Amino acid sequence: MAYWLLKSEPDVYSYADLERDRQTIWDGVNNNLALKHIRTMQIGDRALIYHTGDERRAMGIAEVITSPYVDPKLDDPKRAVVDVKAIQILPKPVTLSEIKKDHDFEGFDLIRISRLSVVPVSELHWQKILKLANTL
Repeated sequence: MAYWLLKSEPDVYSYADLERDRQTIWDGVNNNLALKHIRTMQIGDRALIYHTGDERRAMGIAEVITSPYVDPKLDDPKRAVVDVKAIQILPKPVTLSEIKKDHDFEGFDLIRISRLSVVPVSELHWQKILKLANTL
């Protein structure tokens, strides 16, 4: 199982929206590196849903429930999507400032490549974020 961080503007699609819908197509990704990451996702991978903009915090956990496929709304075979389902809201959202303060996150792409909308998360970083969120 791999771990990811998926960014979303909360006024466009929030973790609460995902909980309401139960599952969704994770689309709207344009960046080539982010699309490359989506194309490597597998069923069962876990993802942190991260609110961008003014919030800048991890809000909940989702699971990838399909293999990557071409976005059905676009006529572009390069634009990959996956379906995700809500797993659990984090008891305590984890802010970007909390992550930046912790030296264990040095080199984390969330910090290093801040504009990237799909970020791989190492097992160490995943566990650390869950601990900060009071889920462990």
